[in-house]
Amino acid sequence: MTHPPVPLGTFPTPLEPAPRLAAALGLGPEDLWVKRDDLTGLGGGGNKIRKLEWTVGAALAEGADTLVTTGAAQSNHARLTAAAAARLGLDVVLVLRGAPGASRSGNLALDGLFGARLAWAGEVGQAGLDAAAAEVCARLRAEGRRPALIPFGGSGTLGARGYARCGEELRGQLPGLRTAVVALGSGGTMAGLVAALGTGSVLGVDVGALADPAAAVVAFAVPLTSQEVTAERLRVRRDQVGAGYAALTDPVAEALRLAARTEGIVLDPTYTGRALAGLAAAVRDGDVRPGEKTVFVHTGGLPGLFGHPAAVTAAEEGAGAY
Repeated sequence: MTHPPVPLGTFPTPLEPAPRLAAALGLGPEDLWVKRDDLTGLGGGGNKIRKLEWTVGAALAEGADTLVTTGAAQSNHARLTAAAAARLGLDVVLVLRGAPGASRSGNLALDGLFGARLAWAGEVGQAGLDAAAAEVCARLRAEGRRPALIPFGGSGTLGARGYARCGEELRGQLPGLRTAVVALGSGGTMAGLVAALGTGSVLGVDVGALADPAAAVVAFAVPLTSQEVTAERLRVRRDQVGAGYAALTDPVAEALRLAARTEGIVLDPTYTGRALAGLAAAVRDGDVRPGEKTVFVHTGGLPGLFGHPAAVTAAEEGAGAY
């Protein structure tokens, strides 16, 4: 049974033209638009709110009083889960990869501001993170609490429904859309867009969060659409991962500068920066072409910029002396 979503965000989000960025990428001035899902409202904004409306809605319907979720130390999803819990009067425990003390900035500062409790899982893979979250849920139940485990990244078929709705928004906002470009992390955002727009109209740029993100997109999208969705049909770029999920690459640093200096739009070094670097590469190799309507889906993540020392240093060094 699918429970109704709980309203958390402000929709529809704006779709803004980006003519100067388009020209810098080699596109025509009317070819590129930015879907401002960084402006979803709650907790600093971002794409995870669309997913949380569904996953938290299900948790509330099942009587949960505590939300539990997992992520990296600078997880945008964890930050927004904490914000959703605060708005709804729920407790929240964030099970994070790593150890305390490495950073108190970026999303971690907001986690604390929203009143989250943190459980550090150490340097573990996804299986270890899942095991740590299961242990936290067991301890909460032993204390008489009613925890709900929200999936990693909010991703799953249920959470992807939020991005199927986003795809429907885009169809209404920009008839004739050829390609929506989006960061591909845990898979739910791309899956929802694929369900609404079709496999040929969504270009996912892998950020390195999963070993096989295409498989996740297929698993989440298939129940939401009657069209055929296979890994072979998906448009996925895997050329922007670089040294790994947390690393700042030169193309991503350039993408951050480009968006900021052409349109005054701030991206983050893990997700949207990689997505724009992937779009730039797609224009260079002809996968995205002038004369076609292209949308860059801005999924948010600004607080993560301030929790990324290399990105902060690169940004500060960009300021010239007068």
